[in-house]
Amino acid sequence: MPLKTLFLNPPSFENYDGGASSRWPATREIESYWYPVWLAYPAGMLEGSRMLDAPPHHVSAEETIKIGKDYDFLVLFTSTPGFQGDIGLAAAMKVANPKLRIAFVGPHVTTLPERSLQEGEAIDFIVRREFDYAAVEFANGKPLSEILGISYRGPNGEIIHNADRPAVEDLDALPDVVDVYQRDLDPRRYNVPFLLYPYVALYTTRGCPAQCTFCLWPQTLSGHPWRKRSSDRVAAEMAKAKQYWPWVKEFFFDDDTFNIQKARTIELCSKLKPLNITWSCTSRVTTDYETLKAMREAGCRLLIVGYESGDPQILKNIKKGATVERARQFTKDCKKLGLLVHGDFILGLPGETKESIRRTIDFAKDIDVETIQVSLAHAYPGTELYDYAKSNGFLKLEGAQMVDEMGHQVAMIEYPGISRDYILEMVHRFYDEYYFRPKAIFRIVKKAAFDSTERKRLYKEAKSFLKLRAARNRTVKEARRQPEPGLLEVRSGETKGELVSIAPAGKPGAAQKEAAETVNA
Repeated sequence: MPLKTLFLNPPSFENYDGGASSRWPATREIESYWYPVWLAYPAGMLEGSRMLDAPPHHVSAEETIKIGKDYDFLVLFTSTPGFQGDIGLAAAMKVANPKLRIAFVGPHVTTLPERSLQEGEAIDFIVRREFDYAAVEFANGKPLSEILGISYRGPNGEIIHNADRPAVEDLDALPDVVDVYQRDLDPRRYNVPFLLYPYVALYTTRGCPAQCTFCLWPQTLSGHPWRKRSSDRVAAEMAKAKQYWPWVKEFFFDDDTFNIQKARTIELCSKLKPLNITWSCTSRVTTDYETLKAMREAGCRLLIVGYESGDPQILKNIKKGATVERARQFTKDCKKLGLLVHGDFILGLPGETKESIRRTIDFAKDIDVETIQVSLAHAYPGTELYDYAKSNGFLKLEGAQMVDEMGHQVAMIEYPGISRDYILEMVHRFYDEYYFRPKAIFRIVKKAAFDSTERKRLYKEAKSFLKLRAARNRTVKEARRQPEPGLLEVRSGETKGELVSIAPAGKPGAAQKEAAETVNA
C-alpha cells in the first residue's frame, strides 16, 4: 500500500485562490475559485489519497492540521504570495503529526528550490515543474535519491538537486480529474463571474508555445512544449462529467491555450458536439474563423482572451505574437458567430506610456467584448518580466510583500516617467469608461432581466464593484498626496481574474496567523 497521501491547496487569506490552477494567486474581491486541476492527477493515481481544496470549502488552518494527523504524506501546492503562510502551516502540521512527510509543489518552489528549503524547515523535499509522477513514486516507496525533478536536503544538510524530469508526454496515461472531483469536491463551491454557475474546469492539454514575457505557468510549471490528450479521452471524460453533475451549467477547458492547433481543435469539437454540453475555454486572437465556427457549433459559449494591450509596440515588447489588427478581426469573427469574449488587459507592461494606456482603453471600447479584466503588470519569479524588472531596478516589492494583510496583491513595478499611482488611477478609469457606457449597462440589465440566478449574482457583484470603485478613488487620491508603495494594491497581470482592489500592505492573513499561533502553542 502507498503512503496515505493528502493533496492540499492550503487555507490562507479569506477568499484567497492560491494554487493548483490559479495562474495568478490572489484574494478575490468577488469570491471566486479555480479548480485544483494539477493536484487531481496524482490524487487519482494513489489509492487512499484525498484532495483537500481548503479555500472554497472554507476549511480552516486548524481543521487542516487536524485532518493532516491521519496522513503519512502531504503534497502542498504553494504560491509566491502565500509561501510564508504555507510554511507556517506545514510546520504546525508536522508538530501535530511528526511522522508526516511534506513535499511542496508549484511555480514558486520550482523557481526558488534552494531558498524554499532553507526558509521552510518542515519541507522534506520540493518537486520542480510537473509533479505528478514524483509524488506518486515517493508515496510508493521510491528513495529520494532516485526520484527525478526533486530537491531535498542531504545527510549533512546540503541541498541536493536531482536531475530534471522530462515533461509528461502521454497525457492519456493520467487519470480523469473528474473522478477525483466527484470524490473530494463540491462544484457548488466554485464560482467565476464570467462563467455560468455552477461550472466544472479541467485540462485537455498542457503547455503553451507562446513566449509572452509576463505569463507565469509556461515559464515555470507547464512549460512551453504543447502536449495534448486524445480527443476520444477528452470526450469520454466530458460524458462522465455530464453524468456526475447533470445540473452543472458549463464546463471550462482551463488549458494554457485550448485551441492553439486548428486540426486538433476541429477534431475535438466533432467529438464534443454529440454530447450537447455548454463549454468555454481560453483562446488566442490568432484563432481563425473556421476553427471558431467549429467550436461554436460544438457548444462553445465564451472565450477568455488575452488582448493585453492596444498598443502595437507593447505587444512586441512582451512577445505576444499577435497584432492589434489581428485582434480586431478575431473579435469581429467571434461576434459574427455569437461567441462571447472575456477580454484581459494589462497596464504597466514594459514600454507603457500615458499615450499607450489611452490607446489600450480606446481599443477595448472599440472592440466592445462582453466583459473585461484590467490588471496592473505583475512580475513573478521565474518569468522574463521579473528578470527584466529586477535587472533594471523597476522591481520595488517581492515575496511576502506582494500581498497585503488580506492577500490582495500590491503594485511591484515602477518605471521612470510614469508613476504607479498614475497607472493605478488609469486601471480605475479603464473600468469606469468601459462599464459605464450605455452598451455595457444594457448588456448587464438584459442578462439580469432574463435569468434569476444571474440577477442575484450580478447584484452581489455590482455591490462589490461599487465598493471597490470607491476604495480605488480614495486610495488614488491618498497616493497622490503621500505615495507609499504599500498602498498601491492591484491584481496580477496574468490571464484570469475579476476586479482591482486597494488595501494597505504588510500583515499576515487570518489563516497564516492561525497556523503561526498553533506552532507557538
